Amino acid sequence: MKKQYKYIYGPVSSWRLGRSLGIDVICTTPKTCTFNCVYCQLGRKGKTTDKRKIYAATDEILKEVKSLPKMNVDYITFSGSGEPTLAKNLGELIEEIKKIRTDKIAVLTNASFLMQKDVRRALQNADLVEIKLDACTEDCFKRINRPARNIRLKDIIKGIREFTKGYNGKFAIQVMFIAKNKNEAEGIASLLKEIKPDEVHINTPLRPSGARPLSKKEIRKISEYFKGFKTLCVYEKKKKRTMPINIKDTIKRRGKKI
Repeated sequence: MKKQYKYIYGPVSSWRLGRSLGIDVICTTPKTCTFNCVYCQLGRKGKTTDKRKIYAATDEILKEVKSLPKMNVDYITFSGSGEPTLAKNLGELIEEIKKIRTDKIAVLTNASFLMQKDVRRALQNADLVEIKLDACTEDCFKRINRPARNIRLKDIIKGIREFTKGYNGKFAIQVMFIAKNKNEAEGIASLLKEIKPDEVHINTPLRPSGARPLSKKEIRKISEYFKGFKTLCVYEKKKKRTMPINIKDTIKRRGKKI
């Protein structure tokens, strides 16, 4: 009988991460997140919160990790059905998985909690931290990311700056461009010159979502503002071939395209 996984999905072919094996530390249906982005591939239903807790027991997740078959992956990635830093045991999981496997570990986060020292500490052992930053003004932030009530863009930016002071891994910023924020491209690029990420990932929602993707021409025009950065673009990066260990659960977390 094929092994069933509750918290692990993929591996998927990621234009940013190569072959990415996902770990979902939130694992709720519908999603649980600090944002309810207009372009979210999981839809608009779900719980928006700024309260951290343990959603899935560390031992249960590690049990699944230990049972994994041999596979060729570029990253084990914390992502899935919500913001991974909502999970208070994220740092413990990163440490313990590094004892079990040699794969690099990535965390995809929206930086909601980077103002908190314990969250910054939890991410220190990750090989890659990729932060979503879709706006440079509070108004645009609220319209696109629709955060929980107490979350402010100015605090997120301050938290990112604090995090980068002590982080020695690879640090990337992903910007998801849609019609509502394409005019903020120059302002975001200017902000990133101060933050100084290792890479900038320029994205637009190609998977099914509540927002229309920008065209290749529009994205090329936007990319001009990010000259001087090492950039990856969703329209230009080739994907690696993968075979998920659980197709149904992978689709549930990533939309209809794998």
